[in-house]
Amino acid sequence: MTMQCRVFAVTLSLLLCTSSAIVLGQDAPAVPSQSATAPPVQGQEPAPAPQPPAPQPPTPQLPVPQPEAAPPPPAPPQPATAPPAGKLVVREGTDVKLKFADDLSSKTAEEGDPVNLILDEDLKVGDVVVAKAGCKAVGEITNAKKAGMMGKAGELNLRLEHLTVGDQRVRLRGSKGKEGEGKVGTAVALTVLFGPIGLIKHGKNVEVKAGTLLTAYVDEDAQLVPPQ
Repeated sequence: MTMQCRVFAVTLSLLLCTSSAIVLGQDAPAVPSQSATAPPVQGQEPAPAPQPPAPQPPTPQLPVPQPEAAPPPPAPPQPATAPPAGKLVVREGTDVKLKFADDLSSKTAEEGDPVNLILDEDLKVGDVVVAKAGCKAVGEITNAKKAGMMGKAGELNLRLEHLTVGDQRVRLRGSKGKEGEGKVGTAVALTVLFGPIGLIKHGKNVEVKAGTLLTAYVDEDAQLVPPQ
């Protein structure tokens, strides 16, 4: 066989093989992909559908603590009641220096007799004079007994009443303390005020000379206008 004939024969064989391959590729059924969903097998239950996630319970909201209200500030202290303009307060317990205006004796005195006294020193509130020396004060004899037989001593009791300052009266008592002997309305024996020395003379009667000093005490607060 000549060379040309051989070449033609080989070429024809290649063309025939190619045509057969093309025909076979068109007629072959498509192979399903393995990833496609396989039909359910006879007698087998289908897989359950996926369930949606269960709802989460809401997170409880804790109450936000509120700041406590600050307590109200304490009320300011109330100032003491001020006296009217121009007046000064003489406090309870203030010393009042007096002196007897007349002689007294248990031999001659009688219950109910008035006792006259005089302010011996200016009465002051701080450095301000509210009652000048010479103001009148009064008391009252509450008990008077003469000296008796068998050496029994006489008795003389006095109740202080008030000091007169202008048209006002300042209540007095005979003791420093509010309670006890000498408070207003209660008599006090002169031997308690002065002691026995110099008061018992001549037959043991109680004798008090004019000018004898006596310290009394203001019994309650008093408002006084300083003298001009």
